[in-house]
Amino acid sequence: MLLAIDIGNTNVTIGLFTGVSEPSKGTRLWNNKKSSATLINSWRLSTMQRSTADEYGTKILDLLYYMNVERGKIIAIVIASVVPQLNGVFQELAKKYFQLNSLFVGDNLKSSLPILYDHPKEVGADRIVNAIAVYAKMGGPAIVVDYGTATTFDCVTRKGEYAGGLIVPGPLLASESLSRHTAKLPRVELAKPKHLIGKSTVESIQSGLYYGYICLVDGLLTKLKAELGKGAKIAATGGLAQIMAVDSKWIRKENILPELTLEGLMILYEKNMFLAGGVTHG
Repeated sequence: MLLAIDIGNTNVTIGLFTGVSEPSKGTRLWNNKKSSATLINSWRLSTMQRSTADEYGTKILDLLYYMNVERGKIIAIVIASVVPQLNGVFQELAKKYFQLNSLFVGDNLKSSLPILYDHPKEVGADRIVNAIAVYAKMGGPAIVVDYGTATTFDCVTRKGEYAGGLIVPGPLLASESLSRHTAKLPRVELAKPKHLIGKSTVESIQSGLYYGYICLVDGLLTKLKAELGKGAKIAATGGLAQIMAVDSKWIRKENILPELTLEGLMILYEKNMFLAGGVTHG
């Protein structure tokens, strides 16, 4: 079994995969083989930069316990992180609780995805694995909208290259900023309002955030589709995707994929392991 971990600014998302391949040297490239891995459960924890390896480690063991999974069944831990302060914590966690070396995207997990950024190392690990996953599932050209702390747009060319993208503050960040920098506006729950025209301050803020971000996303997707070329596919992921993407003009319900980042981590792991010829244990 494989633990895939996405360390984001707001949440740490954890996926448990079964049926993950354990290749040997000489195996053909992963692209020529269909993966048998299956995501059997996922969990979302709060990102706490001051938490210790013991706090996160015991929590993960509890989650596995309720799934009746013994820690010895975990053959690898693969991580995408945009919170450098927690990298050492999860390295320690993997060693102490699973006797494994953690595998980090961009460190000991390398992407074969050509990155057309001016400075490729600037691309966040989550954006890379999203691009890998969407290309594996849909082909190219493709666009991933990730509704997280930031709302990101990641573009993949027809050839499978990471073309770049856009980053804007996410709706929760906008809501927090609005309440923090105004004297009378409250912080509100992000939800679809009953009416476009709000009848109270709370409704007005909710409408502005909900419909404002729908218009922002749809407007940018219109321009991105025109630039990427005819037939560009679109997927949505992230913690807020199931709230924010359902009324989009361009995003189909079947392409709202909350676990896309975890799937990308699994794909990247198997690609690396088939090329390297084995798993990394402590």
